[in-house]
Amino acid sequence: MEHLPAAAPGATGAAVAVRQGGRELVLVGGTTGRHDPRPVTGRTRFELGSLTKAFTGLLLAEMADRAEVDLHDPVRHHLPPGAAPRLGRGVTLASLATHTSGLPRLPPGLWRAALPHWRTNPYRDFGAGDFAAALRRTRPEPPGRYRYSNFGVALLGQALANAADLPYERLLADRVLRPIGLPDTGFSASGQVTGHLRGRPLPPWEVPGLPAAGGLRSSASDLLRYLTAHLSPPSTSPLGRACREVARPRAQAGDHEVGLVWNLRCRSGRELLFHSGGTRGCTAFAAFSPSTATALLALVNAGPTVGSRFVQRSYEAAWALVERAGTARPAEAVTTVIPSSPPRTR
Repeated sequence: MEHLPAAAPGATGAAVAVRQGGRELVLVGGTTGRHDPRPVTGRTRFELGSLTKAFTGLLLAEMADRAEVDLHDPVRHHLPPGAAPRLGRGVTLASLATHTSGLPRLPPGLWRAALPHWRTNPYRDFGAGDFAAALRRTRPEPPGRYRYSNFGVALLGQALANAADLPYERLLADRVLRPIGLPDTGFSASGQVTGHLRGRPLPPWEVPGLPAAGGLRSSASDLLRYLTAHLSPPSTSPLGRACREVARPRAQAGDHEVGLVWNLRCRSGRELLFHSGGTRGCTAFAAFSPSTATALLALVNAGPTVGSRFVQRSYEAAWALVERAGTARPAEAVTTVIPSSPPRTR
């Protein structure tokens, strides 16, 4: 696992956590930033980017279990009248969570708002009003084909918030973050690492118009607890049943399947559910395998670039753990500091 930070050029800090059977290991190294050199710990917060979507998918499953929404509800049933005049009945909550709704990757008009801050904070000036205006003018493709969409999952979060009559951020905290016990996870930028792109420090990531698609921050400790909740969830609570439901395959996406947001691949009778996330300044990867009681997450404070292999190496590490599952011995949780800091861009 120690080799993973080297696949993220420009990072100053990293955290990698693994669970297999009864054994947990958290590896941390480096500092929170060049100009803010605090040591990275298991509770250091990183920007999650699109890994936020997995939390939104779990929220959907939890609310569906409570019969507050139905996975097959047309999303327009949970929007104000006239909010999305061109969205037909085929654009359902489930299709938004599986990226099969036909919505484009980004809301119309976002590019114009993004250009002044393209290299640092492209979503910063695209707020709730801009999102509403984009939704009114959106005409999706016919539903059914996989088409990854930040816009779609952001809309899903808004629909769930409307159904519960609560802001999305509070709803997620009430139904997912607090019940699982994730004190480091939320939308505030306080206490987080400084993100870097090609070695250059960046301001905190802001996505005011699409929080459900990419606004969360979290720590290695919290994310390991979050993934562990998916490994053998109880069937006695809506959240436990929801953790099982998100892992069920629902749509085909090229060479893999999709559950509720999570990607799914199988090898030799073993499965791996996975998702990555990237902001301009951080990269995140998470994966779990219920049948082998395995989970892995990896976080660095460097944004994805063309040359970065961090997500691919993390994915390969997750499969290596799954393939050798059953050999790990039960042990107490351990936190280890990686001796050397992640490499910096020269």
